[in-house]
Amino acid sequence: MKILFMGTPDFAAGILESIIESRHEVICAVTQEDKPKGRSDKPIASAVKECALSHGIPVFQPHRIKDAKAVEELRKYDADIFVVAAYGQILSKEILDMPKYGCINTHASLLPKYRGAAPIQWAIVDGEEKTGVTVMQMDEGLDTGDILYVKEVDITCEETGESLFNKLEICGKELIIEALDRIEKGDINPIKQNSAEATYARILNKQMGEIDWNKTAVEIERQIRGFTPWPGTFTYFNGKLLKILKADVAGPEEIAAQKETGRNASDKGTAELSGINIFKERPGIAACVSGDVVYAATGKDYLKITRVQLEGKKKMDVRDFLLGFKLNPGDRLGK
Repeated sequence: MKILFMGTPDFAAGILESIIESRHEVICAVTQEDKPKGRSDKPIASAVKECALSHGIPVFQPHRIKDAKAVEELRKYDADIFVVAAYGQILSKEILDMPKYGCINTHASLLPKYRGAAPIQWAIVDGEEKTGVTVMQMDEGLDTGDILYVKEVDITCEETGESLFNKLEICGKELIIEALDRIEKGDINPIKQNSAEATYARILNKQMGEIDWNKTAVEIERQIRGFTPWPGTFTYFNGKLLKILKADVAGPEEIAAQKETGRNASDKGTAELSGINIFKERPGIAACVSGDVVYAATGKDYLKITRVQLEGKKKMDVRDFLLGFKLNPGDRLGK
């Protein structure tokens, strides 16, 4: 089939690469305009644009895909099907109806769950055990079209936004080729989405990474993993932003054992670990500090922090952080 591809970020570029390597022909790649990035504020090409140009495929970057001139440009390619993956603009009905097989979208969730911009990250933050990739027939709604093809992927207890992205990218590259082959043969049965089961994966921003210590340790730990590498998860220490890069969940029993160890060591004059009971362990309070771990109180249980990055400093294990910065039990994390 002759394919016009629409997409912008790395996830889409991986899918484009897979189609290029297949027996199908990509005749054009549509992507967002180059956008300023970094301190230089220099316009940077999208991952899809770079991929397409490296294979000699024409690139079209309309400011607004629904404009009449853009629509007429799309019509010139006479594509059999439009394949969309994280393009970033809503297509009009005129565009959706243009190709013979319509427009299909590759979405990184098990629709109707996690419609929207950030399905990978929110699946981890919400504690889902499974996600996947869905190929759907596009309509005028946001990820609301009929489901054509689905593959599930397990979410492990150590999964990060980055590792799950990599899994889903591989899954998506395989799935799109299978779906295209079946569409061409007419061997596919669309299934309508149950909108009553729909959830929305809202777009991410940096402020979403700030820790609310009133949440449970389980919720905060999932936030850390889900928001790795972006937007990251952070709190404040002595007025400076402190990124929490890695942490686990600890229950009251582990804290009690650590404090007892600290008291016994202190009696011998060799304490590396200290813990005090005279303060009330409110959420955000450092309940216990060891040579390589900080236990912070949360709304329920404790966040066992093992790797951090203080504003203006490099990433480091807590052991190294504590060698250069004084953090005692009873100190507060957060504003």
